[in-house]
Amino acid sequence: MADEQDLYDTLGLQKDASEADIKKAYRQLSKKYHPDINKAPGAEEKFKKINEAYETLSDPQKRSAYDQYGSAGMNGAGGGNPFGGGYGQAGGDFGGGFGDFGDIFSQFFGGGGGRAASATAPRQGADLQYRMDLEFEEAIFGKDTEITYTREASCHTCNGSGAKPGTSPITCPKCHGTGFMEVEQQSPLGRIRTRVACDRCQGKGKIVEYPCPTCHGTGKEKQNHEVKVKIPAGIEDGQQMRLEGQGEAGENGGPYGDLYIVFRVKPSSKFQRDGAEISITVAISFPQAALGDEIQVDTVHGPVKLKIPAGTQSGTDFRLRGKGAPRLHSKTNGDETVTVNVVTPKHLSDKQKNALKDFVEASGEKIDPQNGGFFSRFKEKFQ
Repeated sequence: MADEQDLYDTLGLQKDASEADIKKAYRQLSKKYHPDINKAPGAEEKFKKINEAYETLSDPQKRSAYDQYGSAGMNGAGGGNPFGGGYGQAGGDFGGGFGDFGDIFSQFFGGGGGRAASATAPRQGADLQYRMDLEFEEAIFGKDTEITYTREASCHTCNGSGAKPGTSPITCPKCHGTGFMEVEQQSPLGRIRTRVACDRCQGKGKIVEYPCPTCHGTGKEKQNHEVKVKIPAGIEDGQQMRLEGQGEAGENGGPYGDLYIVFRVKPSSKFQRDGAEISITVAISFPQAALGDEIQVDTVHGPVKLKIPAGTQSGTDFRLRGKGAPRLHSKTNGDETVTVNVVTPKHLSDKQKNALKDFVEASGEKIDPQNGGFFSRFKEKFQ
């Protein structure tokens, strides 16, 4: 870490950010830079840094050490961590630092200020991801639609308890609802006490004596879930939106996770898009460029008139204000850039050739026509 603000800067937070702010920032950034979604160079490295920052700042003990000692606190210098080591991966239990020191005592000796959560505490369900393909125009103007996907929902028969209707789960008599038990073992250092998952309730803290016939005691069932989606005007390829509570069911009465919709927008055969800016290339003839004209140009909002000044050169850009795509979550539009290309005809009639001959004579130019036929005779005339 370069300085004390690195981890907060990584998540885009101030040092006084709340736990909710940290969790929200992490969820947004991890989804944005996840390697399965974001293929841009550097996205994977950014994703790793986000996970490292979150693992420290989401843990009160680690965060306190980091705030007090900076990166030195995470390497053991601030408090003399006897196990050394630096950061672990997100979700790891043995990564070094002050928070893990307490966990190690809890793991081997029992107690010690560990941060193990209660087995019966409510936990939010898993997030889901849904990919939605959009036509170019649908992304420009948005639309209302419905999607159907499969998720794990709370069992409709037992309301998520896992127990047969009319019965309830009981507290595990072996672990007394904690979900773990302590086992003493002999080692070269003497007898040590290890905390392991309860073998009676498999770490759940509860036992279902009479399982629900629908979910067989899990409390969950697969569900074809339908949800309405309002796609905002101006959405872009690769962007995503979060639908709160539309993910999978939580544990122990915890809330549902969220659904993240990732958009894939099909390109247009006519327009190019860069955010709210739209561009298009149109062809004009030499007379139109030389003499000027008024032409009809397509925009995403429909055709409009565009005046071409006399003497316009090939490659000239014209800007149509407010004729681009809507800016996301705004009432304004971007612009459309029209690039005109002067087209040289490949095949000329005799009348057109004679008109060009007269143009050359009137201009006082000397040219060397090629390709035989008319141009050969044209060349001979000038000679």
